[in-house]
Amino acid sequence: MKTKKMGGEADRGKKLPCSDPEQKGVIVAHHGVAVEILFESGERQMVKVKRSSGHVVGDDVVVGNGLLTRLPRRTKLCRKDSRGSIRIVGANLDVLGVVVASLPLPSFGYVDQAIVAAREASLVPVLVVNKCDREDSGPFVAELVTSYGKVVDIFPVSAVTGEGLDALEVFLGKGFRSFFVGITGVGKSSLLNAICPALDLRVGELYTAGSRGCNTTTVSTLHSLPGGGELVDTPGFNEFGLVDISAADLAGYFPGFEQAMEGVCRFRDCRHRTEPGCRVAELVLSGDIPKERYTTYLEILDQLEAGEARFKTRR
Repeated sequence: MKTKKMGGEADRGKKLPCSDPEQKGVIVAHHGVAVEILFESGERQMVKVKRSSGHVVGDDVVVGNGLLTRLPRRTKLCRKDSRGSIRIVGANLDVLGVVVASLPLPSFGYVDQAIVAAREASLVPVLVVNKCDREDSGPFVAELVTSYGKVVDIFPVSAVTGEGLDALEVFLGKGFRSFFVGITGVGKSSLLNAICPALDLRVGELYTAGSRGCNTTTVSTLHSLPGGGELVDTPGFNEFGLVDISAADLAGYFPGFEQAMEGVCRFRDCRHRTEPGCRVAELVLSGDIPKERYTTYLEILDQLEAGEARFKTRR
């Protein structure tokens, strides 16, 4: 596992009405205008915060002397939404579990961008393929294994039948703090119920006509798992825009380009399009990088370059 990046300075938050001795804890739920803190003593407390406070689930905090203070983060996971706003979705994480299913299918580039975001944040990305009890899951899993099997761990599971859950629970129980993301309707809450039945989280139906899910999770929450480790459940979001990833850096994190990054392109600023002496282009021609992987990379690169151009225009 990579060395974790340190976060920024400690944050002085909402002033509290009491002046109790300092207590350390972790934010285990975020309700918009309040956060729930689990203290080292095992006690829980709801604390009001401003919506713009910047606190997220997983933040280590100190409550005392009338203040809520956020401690420095060792990791943080960010994403950009469809409006271009940057969201910090979790802190002090170790693993990003990208939950997918054959219905609803992930949007184009979702898995790749989630893996890139995880690697940039020094998290270990894994794929959790839910709904493997469906008849159409076989080809879907096979396609994922072809694209990602050599670069990330893949866990085919079924929250309905329990298939594959033992292997996933063993992995999660290694002391990791894991974060599940996925588009609405892939069954993240169902998975968490299967792993930790005492939670009894509400689950919804799938809108089969449009192959869309019903978002039943509205609050991010952190849960301790029976077999060890912790898991964050989040509302589904259907896009995973990259944050602080330049077009020049994309290839270094892109799944499937690992072998290419072991070599050196002729030009240091190579973007792996048509530049002479490009290591990626050589591996595409030799078949070591599948053309489908390369096409996806180019399309995401186009999006990043367009974003960079818009930013320069605004400046």
